[in-house]
Amino acid sequence: MSGENRPAERWALILGVSAGTGAAIAQAVARDPGLHVVGIHRGNHPAEAEKVEAVVRSAGRRVVLHVGDAGRPENIDACASFVKEVTGTRGVGLMVHSLSGASIGHFLDTRGDAFHRKQFEKTFNCMAHSFAYWARTLHEQDMLASNARLLGLTNALHDHVLHNCGLVAAAKAALQIYARYLAIELGAFGHRVNLLQFGTVITPAVEKVMGPQALARQDAVHREMIPAGRMQTVEEVARFVSVLAGDAGAWFNGATIDFTGGLTLRLFDMVLQPD
Repeated sequence: MSGENRPAERWALILGVSAGTGAAIAQAVARDPGLHVVGIHRGNHPAEAEKVEAVVRSAGRRVVLHVGDAGRPENIDACASFVKEVTGTRGVGLMVHSLSGASIGHFLDTRGDAFHRKQFEKTFNCMAHSFAYWARTLHEQDMLASNARLLGLTNALHDHVLHNCGLVAAAKAALQIYARYLAIELGAFGHRVNLLQFGTVITPAVEKVMGPQALARQDAVHREMIPAGRMQTVEEVARFVSVLAGDAGAWFNGATIDFTGGLTLRLFDMVLQPD
């Protein structure tokens, strides 16, 4: 990362750090561009969190992880205070919002799985609102380093319809709007705000929700749909975040970057192809 008067230590703040994509990103940015890592996680994957700590330290970087729910609005001030104690003023060079906690179902109760009002609130707080809350908190508490990067993780659902994922799609659409407006507002202070859109990757959360049979079907569908003939990996996503966090990514701002490998290019072809 470039920038005048930057602190000697720059930290990556990973929200949702212990497993899956967040864990892979923490390990990748410790190697390149060489950021220390401070992370928040719910404590559901202690073994994976220990692995993150070990890998980051093996890269010669500092790592401090904190157990807390960064997606709940009432927890953000306390979590941010912890982060600031670690990074100091203007120490956060990268924030990655890798929080999951959405509900699946339907808006009408025709199938017995209609969303409850609390599920609306939880999904939007975790997957959309918390991104804006954290961005504002980091700015107001003077925690962002020069030319800081704020990155949200998204998928293609906000542009497509997938039978029981309407609430996820709505939250991701809100996240996209937040990123665009924050890119303008924080851009005035020299920072960059983007979303990284990628396809289905296998994480502990996905494995738990879907189960082995559904995962096998997913793999088969993706082999047909994606031009490369396979699903992408969390490591590939993480390596690209390293690019966005470095000097080469300095001009991205307000973008939803398509890193799906052409996931949706054959969507209608698959639906309409003859038997």
